[in-house]
Amino acid sequence: MIVTPIKTQKVVVGVKLNDVLDASLSRVEENDILVVTSKIISICEGTVIPIEKTTKNELVPTEADYYIPSQLNPYGFHITIKNNTLIASAGIDESNGNGYFILWPKDPQASANQIRAYLQARFHVKHIGVIVTDSHVLPLRWGTVGTAISHSGFAALNSYIGKPDIFDRNLKLTNANVAEGLAAAAVVCMGEGNEQTPLALIRDASFVQFQDREPSEEELKKLAISKDEDIFAPLLNAVKWEKEKR
Repeated sequence: MIVTPIKTQKVVVGVKLNDVLDASLSRVEENDILVVTSKIISICEGTVIPIEKTTKNELVPTEADYYIPSQLNPYGFHITIKNNTLIASAGIDESNGNGYFILWPKDPQASANQIRAYLQARFHVKHIGVIVTDSHVLPLRWGTVGTAISHSGFAALNSYIGKPDIFDRNLKLTNANVAEGLAAAAVVCMGEGNEQTPLALIRDASFVQFQDREPSEEELKKLAISKDEDIFAPLLNAVKWEKEKR
């Protein structure tokens, strides 16, 4: 597998995403996967708020589906759940925002589907994947890693359930989360600072099962797991989550 970060222009409010893609991508091949940071999608669609108009502490409760108040966190962050993703501050960030708080895209799944359709038409390819990413932190580990907040054009999960291991023992629960693995690989290559590489192209990922369509509602539902069913349910249910205040 080859991951190539792609340098772009500085993406600021008023720039169109298709113009960024046109200027940055000269070639896309069959079975490539384009990784796009959620931040530039939000900037291009205007899902931003000037920093002088509000604070992150005011914004988070309106953007998160569930949140733990920031005063309970040693670093003053809200721990939140948004779109079934555990993430700090509902994904709201001001880094590389040029004076704006940058929220998550209005509809990350629609954005992934639209980018995929655009690439198919522009480069005349049938099988092309798209992943929209953000960065988050993992419990008990320092540092950020990439996470997929939406995908399109390939199966996000590769199921090993019912398949034998090397000693012919059938696996019962194992699903490889392809979308998350690819997101983590791409984001670590794209960087977190002033690299100015909010795109990455993944090539020669032989384990990816491409689909000439958008993910179905059923497939998207299979990606999510409730707090009660999660393996970390004792931790997730041990705190009192506040609900959104939209």
